[in-house]
Amino acid sequence: MTISRQNISIIIVTFKSEKVIHQCIKSIPKDFKITIVDNSSDKNFKEKIEKIYQNVRCILSPDNLGMGAGNNLGLKNIKTDFAFVINPDVILESDTIDEIIHASNNLDSFAIIAPISNNKNYPNYKLQQTQNFNNERPFKVISVDGYAMVLNIKRLKELNVFNNENYFDENFFMYLENDDLCKNLIKLNQNIYIIPNSKINHLGGKAVDLKYEYEIEMSRNWHWIWSKFYFNKKHYGYFAALKKGFPTFISSLVKFFFYFFINKRKKDIYLHRMLGFLNAIIGKSSYFRPKIKD
Repeated sequence: MTISRQNISIIIVTFKSEKVIHQCIKSIPKDFKITIVDNSSDKNFKEKIEKIYQNVRCILSPDNLGMGAGNNLGLKNIKTDFAFVINPDVILESDTIDEIIHASNNLDSFAIIAPISNNKNYPNYKLQQTQNFNNERPFKVISVDGYAMVLNIKRLKELNVFNNENYFDENFFMYLENDDLCKNLIKLNQNIYIIPNSKINHLGGKAVDLKYEYEIEMSRNWHWIWSKFYFNKKHYGYFAALKKGFPTFISSLVKFFFYFFINKRKKDIYLHRMLGFLNAIIGKSSYFRPKIKD
């Protein structure tokens, strides 16, 4: 099945994203329906955003669910066959979605397709090591970054392997939930494509208001290490995850003591990396949340 303007929905998960969300929404054509899942459960944000934009519906999550679970909640609240999942700090070009729709007409089968980041220094996809490709036509990849990806919901449902239609593993709070989904789909011999004529601008790390930057930075460091361990444990086994993660833990331990008296911020960063790793190896959930007070 190919994509049309009538059977694709936009999903955006937000958390204290008031500063960037308007740029994102304004870059999306007005005839597309947008579902926002707000993880900060901000009633004022919901009222304002739905008042300004007639094509936007905002769902307030019961808790700060993170990216994967937030996207799952959004996906359960749409009825279209395709969902374009984007982060609030993504800006589309005028033809981004049209190029995706056009390309889908020439693809026999796909589970995920994605636009390409216009920052060539930070590609939003991973290739097989020996893979050659033509960057003027859609090309297969083994994973795409989660900040901009189109899910073929109808195809994912046909696979009948996702419990309760949770396509993203909700054990991840942030980081690698997209890699996990892509890896699962590759194992099932599903196709993932990048559409090089469809371009997006990812602001990178700007999804949350900068006034919360310190708390978010600590959360990112905790979850990046936790998610890497969980991902490797899930796909390669506990001891492989321990082997891959232990050097980072030792490096963080050394740097923690080095910065202990001379740089509080860096000391706290390496402390959170250590804590993320320690909680992962003893099997604790990704419970850490940024301590944000308005």
